[in-house]
Amino acid sequence: MRTVTLGALAGHFGRDVTRGVSKAVGIIEAAARDGVDLLVFPDATLGGYIGDLRSPDPDDLPPALDPNGPELAAIVQAAGPMTVCIGYTEAAGDTRYNAAICVSGDGVLGTHRKVHQPAGESLAYGAGDSFRTFDTPIGPLGMLIDYDKTFPESARKLALDGARVIAALSAWPASVTDRAARLPADRQSRLFDLYDCARAAENQVFVVSSNLTGVTGSLQFLGQAKVVGPGGDVLATTRSKGGLAKVQVDVEAETERARRVLNHLAELRPEIYGNERKR
Repeated sequence: MRTVTLGALAGHFGRDVTRGVSKAVGIIEAAARDGVDLLVFPDATLGGYIGDLRSPDPDDLPPALDPNGPELAAIVQAAGPMTVCIGYTEAAGDTRYNAAICVSGDGVLGTHRKVHQPAGESLAYGAGDSFRTFDTPIGPLGMLIDYDKTFPESARKLALDGARVIAALSAWPASVTDRAARLPADRQSRLFDLYDCARAAENQVFVVSSNLTGVTGSLQFLGQAKVVGPGGDVLATTRSKGGLAKVQVDVEAETERARRVLNHLAELRPEIYGNERKR
């Protein structure tokens, strides 16, 4: 039996990369004092997110960072024995990606480029083309970036590759077409929670879901960071406020317990899940 503490952050981060790195390092240090083993920051923590989903301003895009540059090196140095997932805009030649990187003090453990792009996000970022599970000090882990979790196949791919924990990093705003007067009543607020719980329950894994708070351009972010167990139950949440949702669990034991009688991955019938539409 080995227990670990999983933590999901809700917080506000803007365009100032230097300030963002300093704030992230401070949060990592505080989390270490609290015994956190996995800390999941939001998408776009370093440099912020675009300010308009439909028509991103080409003159106000988040700064793109070298994944081997000093900003990510500072996160690696601060992480020590902790596993840290953090979002940023990745510079790759002439293309920029909405990206996430998972590190410990030993270096880079895994990376992810957002695959699914909503609305006009493709005007600001290139699209990733894969989902990968990788080994970390807290066990096999995979990453999703906000809209990725809308698609069941994304998390299913990671679970089939052995992930017991999925880190879902988000810059998820309230509805841009029909925003509710109160964030908890917003349609996107409901969907954000629904996807977290569904992806955990259908794959019988832990989902550690982070999100931005505050406002960037026309977007108001929801917060609602949480840790969801393999039965789809919310174990800890920040609700709409900033903060850290954390819980101590035995990942291996809880996952095995969830799959003891009904093992969703073992009981799949892929031979009948054809993509051809029947007419």
